Amino acid sequence: MNTSSAVATTTTTTTTTTAAAATASDPAKPHLSFWQIVNMNVGFFGIQFSFGLQQSNMSPIYKYLGADEASLPLLWLAGPLTGLLVQPLIGAMSDRTVTRWGRRTPYFMIGALLCSLGLLLMPGSPTLWFAAGLLWILDAANNVTMEPYRAYVSDRLNPAQHAQGFLTQSAFTGLAQTLAYLTPSLMVWLGMDRDAVNGSHIPQTTVVAFMVGAVFSFTTVWWSVRRVPELPLSTDELQRLAQLPRGLGSTWREIVGAIKDMPPTMRQLWWMKLFQWYGMMCYWIYIVPALAQTIFGSSDATSSGFREAGLLNGQIGGFYNFVAFFAAFALLPFTRRFGAQKVHALCLTLAGVGLWAVPEISNRWLLFVPMVGMGLAWASIMGNPYVLLAGSIPPQRAGVYMGIFNMFIVIPMLIQMLTLPLIYNSWLGGQPANVIRLAGGLLLLAAVAVLRVKTAPSASTPVDAG
Repeated sequence: MNTSSAVATTTTTTTTTTAAAATASDPAKPHLSFWQIVNMNVGFFGIQFSFGLQQSNMSPIYKYLGADEASLPLLWLAGPLTGLLVQPLIGAMSDRTVTRWGRRTPYFMIGALLCSLGLLLMPGSPTLWFAAGLLWILDAANNVTMEPYRAYVSDRLNPAQHAQGFLTQSAFTGLAQTLAYLTPSLMVWLGMDRDAVNGSHIPQTTVVAFMVGAVFSFTTVWWSVRRVPELPLSTDELQRLAQLPRGLGSTWREIVGAIKDMPPTMRQLWWMKLFQWYGMMCYWIYIVPALAQTIFGSSDATSSGFREAGLLNGQIGGFYNFVAFFAAFALLPFTRRFGAQKVHALCLTLAGVGLWAVPEISNRWLLFVPMVGMGLAWASIMGNPYVLLAGSIPPQRAGVYMGIFNMFIVIPMLIQMLTLPLIYNSWLGGQPANVIRLAGGLLLLAAVAVLRVKTAPSASTPVDAG
């Protein structure tokens, strides 16, 4: 999640003027067809397949390797910490990168290749420390790819097409994570033994899923780069970049300057992101242990009931991501009419109510009902906040601001991972089900927080994205 920006400080007046100008079409950016927007986002499928594998499998993998439940959040620290360091740095670097392939493309390709290698190695982890260390490498690679991809969409599309571009990314997130969650179950349905494990007690179905992810990670990014390459930089832009100071110090100064000049809308989005991502991490880390207890009556990671809970999580996770795939397109007319802000608040509310109900459900098939709300929320999470953001940031600093905005994801994750172990036994009774209830309450708070954000007209009511 990375990208870099080009300039020194931008005053609040300049930021406001730029955001207001974003409603107009940029003649230097050709209007893309629906299929061109789809092709440019195919690479996001591979990136999100990798994230889906992590979301659905890392807690079970840690449990198979001997981790206890209270320490699970600490073992997930790799994602937010690497994101916190890598995203703004790579974001700032990619804003001022000039190569024959473009400013973002080198980061896509290098990150995707490293991600593929990490996915191949993960299910063969012999020890807990090896898996935790490998997750640091895997997450760093994902971060190198992710945020330049966000900026690539902002670079390539006219402001009038931003909503369609980001919600198409959201659709690919839903599709990719549907398949990532469901691949182990698909392997069972195709005849693999659900209880077959490797030498590290990791199911063979998980091994196959990670191999599939390794293939998707690189090939899909390569497809997007070939089908919809970056636009060449103008002569004026090349001259501007050539005059910028180089080196790590100037890059960090650019990040600090961008934080100081952060647009008001972006600052206000912090509180929504804090509640939203703290809650989502609670769900991803504890949903398998919670299902193992509430549906299968087991907390033993070596039991068939725990492995069955892992498969069930894949099925309900695949379902909510499948809902998200269609919802991303279905939400577009509502986002145009009512604004990204109201649509996002409604989706978060439905997910919050659904998660609060999950621990009360003992019938596995009824779990799919609250997952409809999760699917709507996940589609909105991956699209609408970026619609709000894109209308408030200056285009020449898109990379660094996308990287900083991603810090609004990883910092809440870090807070969750450092604080939840402190309250897991004392406040939550050592029960995974209570963590899921906490997640639901936090999503409801996020819905309230997003309604309090003051947005520019261009951000709150996107123009026609067709």
